[in-house]
Amino acid sequence: MRPRVTMVLAIVAVLIGGVMLVPAAYARLSGDGLSGIGGIGGGVANVPAPAPTTPPPPTLAAGPVAVNFNGAFFSWALMDRESGTISGAKNMASTNSTESMIKAWIVSDYLRQLGDKPLSAKRKQEIVTAIRDSNDKSAESLYNAGGRRPVLDRLIKLCKLTDTKIEPTRAKWAYTQMSPRDAVRMGDCIGDGTAAGPKWTKFVLSEMTKVRGGVKDQQTTQGGGRWGIIDGLPDEIKAQGPVSIKNGFTMLWADVQWHVNCLAVTDKWTLAVMLRYPQKSGLDYGAKVCASVATQLVTPQPGAALKVPQQPIGKL
Repeated sequence: MRPRVTMVLAIVAVLIGGVMLVPAAYARLSGDGLSGIGGIGGGVANVPAPAPTTPPPPTLAAGPVAVNFNGAFFSWALMDRESGTISGAKNMASTNSTESMIKAWIVSDYLRQLGDKPLSAKRKQEIVTAIRDSNDKSAESLYNAGGRRPVLDRLIKLCKLTDTKIEPTRAKWAYTQMSPRDAVRMGDCIGDGTAAGPKWTKFVLSEMTKVRGGVKDQQTTQGGGRWGIIDGLPDEIKAQGPVSIKNGFTMLWADVQWHVNCLAVTDKWTLAVMLRYPQKSGLDYGAKVCASVATQLVTPQPGAALKVPQQPIGKL
């Protein structure tokens, strides 16, 4: 009888021990010390919420643009200069007359041709006034020095433009037809040194940061080119590095329309906005549209709240 009693007691001990082990194991799976949410069987582990991360610095990136535009033509394009990707309006391959926007190329082309030769005081003054004041006479003198139409032929070839057409009669630079898509390619061409060459690129981009005069300073042949995209950028973007600009703006009696183009170039992106709209709206209207497009493409948007993912409470 003694061996049987001993065996029975051993079996009972094993069963009692197993019953005691189950709650202990369950408690460990639920996390030491149940949280109290739901009691036994309803506890959750204390998982810390992820720490907020520093938002990336603002930049311009592809995104929706909505403008309540009243006119004959509106389009825009944005190039990410790191990837070369171009985004923009559905009609970004459609064209507008370049007007003074193309002066940035005329200046660059002249300097690239000059190479290591010294820049005369006369030519330097023409370059400064063609860019800063959008002076037509200065641009025309540099255009003539470059051979006129060959200046535009080189633009199309070197910058790999696909939509640009030269005015056929006298190859007038202002009447060159260019799309926003080609305009950002031209901007990138100026920014990467292809246009002006290694010696003069920084000089050209620097002059483009010194464009002066507001909308009210615009005259028949010069003046008033600092507005548009530059006004639509927050200070955080301007502080990241220089923003080089060149606008084109003429009220043409041929169609009684303002032909307005805005171009901006930075290390990261280049943006072009191109417009045609009735004379009565005034130049200020086009300047505001250009600024609005730039503002809408800022990413992340100023004042946007940083959303921190919340850890859901799960069940065991």
